[in-house]
Amino acid sequence: MISQATIQQILSRIDIIEIVGSFIKLKKRGTNYLGLCPFHNEKSPSFTVSPAKEIYKCFGCGRSGNSISFLMEHEKYSYAEALRWLAQKYNVEIEETAVSPEQKLVQQSADSLYIINNFAQKFFSDYLFNSEEGQNIGLSYLKERGFREDIIKKFQIGFNPEGRDVFAKAALSNQYNLDLLQKSGLVVVRDEKPMDNYRGRIIFPIHNPSGKVLGFGARVLKTTDKAPKYINTPENEIYVKSKILYGSYFARLAIDKADECLLVEGYTDVVSLHQAGIENVVASGGTSLTPDQLRLVKKYTNNLTIIYDGDNAGIKAALRGLDLALEESLNVKLVLIPDKEDPDSFVNKVGAAAFAEFIATNKKDFILFQLETSLKDVGTDSTKKSALVNRVAETISKINKAEDFTKQQDYIKQCAELLKIDEGGLHTLVNKFLREKITKEENRLNRDEQSYNNDNSSPQPLDIEDDAASLLNRDEQHERAIIRSLLEFGLKQWNEEQRVADYIFAEIKENDLEELIDNKSLVSVLHTYQTWYHEGLEPTPKTFLYNEDQVMSSLVVSLMEYNQEISPNWKEIFEGKIATREDLYKEEVFSTINYLKLRKLKLLMANNQNDLEKTTNPEEQIILLKIHQHLKEVEINLTKQLGTVIFK
Repeated sequence: MISQATIQQILSRIDIIEIVGSFIKLKKRGTNYLGLCPFHNEKSPSFTVSPAKEIYKCFGCGRSGNSISFLMEHEKYSYAEALRWLAQKYNVEIEETAVSPEQKLVQQSADSLYIINNFAQKFFSDYLFNSEEGQNIGLSYLKERGFREDIIKKFQIGFNPEGRDVFAKAALSNQYNLDLLQKSGLVVVRDEKPMDNYRGRIIFPIHNPSGKVLGFGARVLKTTDKAPKYINTPENEIYVKSKILYGSYFARLAIDKADECLLVEGYTDVVSLHQAGIENVVASGGTSLTPDQLRLVKKYTNNLTIIYDGDNAGIKAALRGLDLALEESLNVKLVLIPDKEDPDSFVNKVGAAAFAEFIATNKKDFILFQLETSLKDVGTDSTKKSALVNRVAETISKINKAEDFTKQQDYIKQCAELLKIDEGGLHTLVNKFLREKITKEENRLNRDEQSYNNDNSSPQPLDIEDDAASLLNRDEQHERAIIRSLLEFGLKQWNEEQRVADYIFAEIKENDLEELIDNKSLVSVLHTYQTWYHEGLEPTPKTFLYNEDQVMSSLVVSLMEYNQEISPNWKEIFEGKIATREDLYKEEVFSTINYLKLRKLKLLMANNQNDLEKTTNPEEQIILLKIHQHLKEVEINLTKQLGTVIFK
């Protein structure tokens, strides 16, 4: 893991305008910057970046965050990958935290494999373009296939020479470890001699989402019965085939923009479509779709269109992984390329425009296509039809998320019509499969119930009337104001002896938090601040904005979204200094704390009233009435001190 010292170095150098401005054009507007939102299509800019608060907010689609979350959202990086990207940008040397010897070995091996793959990619690309053998064999083959040099360079395609050990010698002479070279799949040892594993093959590097080379696919050029058409990198610390989609690094932005992912089988299919300008495409590598691959698609879009060959093998390949895609709530369509063609040959034959039109007009619903195909095989065999009905019902039962209810009902209706069976009966069968699934999961749910109940990171919405919702929203705003005051002003002086944080912690008792603040995520922020503060750290909004806990980071971003600011033209109309929140921080802190005190008083008064209604003892009634009177006096005094409210 990246050490906290390294993270702090990275955070201290972050410039959100510089980072966001690397991807979109920003124009200064007052104290903020404005641009077209990269997360949705818009003609008028509504994407605002605040350098002072180090956050962005789109008032069109609602997306908001900080520099790291922008990289995670826009580039589809993980938190660690975003940090490493920033470290590279700002020339910060990454220091890893202490890990076990086993973990350290795995990490060192992974880092070494990335370095070896990077060397290999450069070697193969250089050999393709700058050697006589590479140009005559590799480059000429690629150009015969119709690939331009710019697209070859974009995908970093290369060539491994025919010689027995040309690459192996180059790698070993550069001091790369033989064991790791074998683990990478680039080199094999035969007769105790290292030799190239991909001799005489076109090399397709396979990249991770941040552009690093995970491994290679090597295509043979000579047609022989013995040699496999493709050799792929063996699985190792960084190359796990079930988690990889070829071309995802180059397609991620296009998929996000088109809100659709096109899935093909082969490397050349992806490269050809990119060359034709169709860039929202990835390849499964000819394997059945896996849950990890589908989740990778879902990071970019909910719409998956599978494009496979129109022969029987292509149809069977397309239908594999269907249930998994439905469980991930993906909207799956299928396009079959005309027989004896594949996406690569078809796009070269008809051109980009005709190919795109063919895809748009020939999309078939995945479930209905599967059913229609299977019905042809079933014929009049009642046993086969019964098995098909069960299989269809089980497939539809995979669509079991609340937001997909209407979709599920539509499928039941359409499938019942195609199968010529009673719709109600199919509905009952689907529910049977759903119940079976629920039964299987009950034990796991019971085991997780305690931890689930303790997880307050995502408060569930309440089914309440509008008036009550309005009151709760007002309370929520006050609660958020308390935490915002702590984050923004906690390190400012309250008096000669105390900072604002000291005053707040003295006024808010630990045992009051759970009772007085409904939003437990806000309580978590306060607890975290308190812990860091008492450990001698000086927390700021930035400390929370870039926290690895994305729930907490997102919450703090929303707290810092303060839309009101003084117009830069104000001074031209009015003279004199205009008080800002910075000037009035004591008044704001005082108001927020008094609100919490008032809330506690109301709870005490409600409890006292409840006790008064229950007791029949005259002496107790007198005592409780005096308590009520005292609490009322305190409430009046607090209200007078408060003077105004922050939110109304």
